[in-house]
Amino acid sequence: MTMIIAVIGSSRPTNIEHVELAEQVGRELAKRGIQVVCGGLTGIMEAVCRGAKAEGGLTIGILPGHSSTDANQYVDIPIVTGMRYSRNVIVVNTGQAVIAVGGAYGTLSEIAHALGDGIPVIGLKSWELSRNGDGQPVNEAIIAATDAVDAVEKAMAAANARKKTA
Repeated sequence: MTMIIAVIGSSRPTNIEHVELAEQVGRELAKRGIQVVCGGLTGIMEAVCRGAKAEGGLTIGILPGHSSTDANQYVDIPIVTGMRYSRNVIVVNTGQAVIAVGGAYGTLSEIAHALGDGIPVIGLKSWELSRNGDGQPVNEAIIAATDAVDAVEKAMAAANARKKTA
């Protein structure tokens, strides 16, 4: 079975570094034969798809609206849901692991859905979480990555570990 990794992040990133990292993540995933699933729109989603396509990878976009024409030009398989933000659950559950690059509140909701469903999340310049208001990071919640290669390697390892326990 082919591995699928979900990549999540803002549709309107304010940091160009996040866009560049997402494109690198897409390239690294495709080089390893891993399919990319994302929300299929602009920003981080478009960048990861662009990177994957540059290396001949396959991209899946889980779209919030009612038309496949909403997908960015690098999406191979647009899945139209008409579910708006509710589609975030489908995005993260389609991947065996999730890589979060930067991100706004929609990304935070996807992280929460993934963690709640036991799907490993790798954070690349993304959210840090604390629990019980103590301000201490919950280190085991989001696995921190230093760069695109590190994020992809950690996502692959986490996905493979998850398969062994399933």
